[in-house]
Amino acid sequence: MEAISNFVNDINGLVWGLPMLVMILGVGLFLSIGLKLMPIMKLGAGFRLMWSGRARGDDDDGDIPPFQALMTALSATVGTGNIAGVATAVFLGGPGALFWMWLTALVGMATKYSEAVLAVRFREVDERGNHVGGPMYYIRNGLGSKWAWLGVLFAVFASIAAFGIGNTVQANSVADVLATNFNLPHWVTGVILMVLVGMVLIGGIKRIGQVASALVPFMAVSYVLIGLIVLAINANAIPDAISMVFSYAFSPAAAEGGFAGAAVWAAIRFGVARGIFSNEAGLGSAPIAHAAAQTKNPVKQGMVAMLGTFIDTIIVCSITGLVIITSGAWTSGETGAALTSLAFETGLPGFGNYVVAIALAIFAFTTIIGWSFYGERSIEFLFGVKAIVPYRVLWIIAIPVGATVNLGFIWLVADTLNAMMALPNLIALLLLSPVVFRLTREYFEKQKAAGYR
Repeated sequence: MEAISNFVNDINGLVWGLPMLVMILGVGLFLSIGLKLMPIMKLGAGFRLMWSGRARGDDDDGDIPPFQALMTALSATVGTGNIAGVATAVFLGGPGALFWMWLTALVGMATKYSEAVLAVRFREVDERGNHVGGPMYYIRNGLGSKWAWLGVLFAVFASIAAFGIGNTVQANSVADVLATNFNLPHWVTGVILMVLVGMVLIGGIKRIGQVASALVPFMAVSYVLIGLIVLAINANAIPDAISMVFSYAFSPAAAEGGFAGAAVWAAIRFGVARGIFSNEAGLGSAPIAHAAAQTKNPVKQGMVAMLGTFIDTIIVCSITGLVIITSGAWTSGETGAALTSLAFETGLPGFGNYVVAIALAIFAFTTIIGWSFYGERSIEFLFGVKAIVPYRVLWIIAIPVGATVNLGFIWLVADTLNAMMALPNLIALLLLSPVVFRLTREYFEKQKAAGYR
C-alpha cells in the first residue's frame, strides 16, 4: 500500500506542478480577456437570468430547467471542498491560499461559462431521447474525428475520477465528521448514504435535478447565514484576517502554534488546487449537467453556469476560510473538516460543530448524486446506455467502502485525477475558444440591437 501511495504521490506532484497551475489560470485568464471580462461585468445579468422565467426552461429542447441544471452542477461542486478542502488549503498553504482560491474563481467564471456554452452548442440526443453533452462531446463534435481520442481520454478519467472526488471522498468525510460529533460508526453512515443515493438515482437526471434544486439552495443559504453570524461575533478580527489573506499570498507565512508555516508556493499550489477541487472550473464536469438544460441558447446557459463558480468559491468557500482565520483555529494544528468544526465551535460553543457536521453531510450527499450523473454520462459515451445500470451498481457499492477507508490516500487520488481530467478539457477550451467568442459576440450584438443592455 505504501508503494502505491508513493507512486500516486509522485504523479500528483507532476500533474499539479507549475505547468498545470499555469495552464489552469492561463486558460481562465485567456478566456476572460477574450470575453472582455464579460463573466464579471455581467454577473448581475446572470443572476437575473437565473431567476427569470426563461432560466426555468420555456422550451422543450432539453431535459431539465436551466435552474435545475445549475443546481445539479452546484450539488456536485458544493461539497467537502467547501468545508474540508478550504481548511486543508489554509492548513497547508496558510491564509494566503484563500487569495489564490479567489483568483482561481474569478478567472474560473470565464472557464465555466465557456464550458457550458460549448456543452449546449455541441450536445447530442442519445437513443433514450436524453440530451447528452460535456467535454467528450464538444471535443468530438467541435474538433472533429482527429481529436476524438482526447474526448475518450476525458471520459475515461472522468468515469474513474468520479469514484474519488464525487463518491469515496465525500462518503469518507461525512463518516469522519458524523463519527466525531454523533458517535455514528463509519459503516452505518456508509449504509445510510448508499440507500439514500440509490433512491435518487432510480429517477435519473430529472430526479437528481429536483432533489438538487430543493436541497442546495436551502443548505447553502443556511450555511452562509450561520457563517456570517460567526463572522459578526469575530468582527474585530476580520480586518487582520483580510490583511493576512493578501499579505501571505505573496510572502511566506511563519510557523505559529500548530501551524507549520508555508512558503508562497504552498499558498499558490494549495489555493489553486483546492479552488479547482471545490468549484471545478476547468475540470469539465459541470458542462455535463448544463448540457441537459432546457434551452436553445448556449450563451444564456453559459451565463447561468458561471454563477456556480461565484457561488461556490467567492461566497461559500470565503465564509469557511474567513471563519477559520478570524477564529484563530488555523494555528491549532487541526486540518480538514475537524479544523472547520473547531472554528465554528469557537464562535458558537456547543452548536458550531454540529452545524458543520450537518452541512457537510448534506453537501456531500448532493455531491455524490451530482457526480453519479457525470460518471454515468462519461461511461455512456464510452460504452453506450447499456453500461449505465452496471455503473450505478458499482457507484452505490463504492459509497460504504469509501466511508471506511483512509482519508489521506483518497484525497491524494482525487486530487491527482482532478488534474488528469482537466488536461483534455483545457486543451479543448483553448482550441474551441473562437466558437465561444463568436457566439458570445453575436448574442450581445442581438441584445444591443433589441435595446437590452
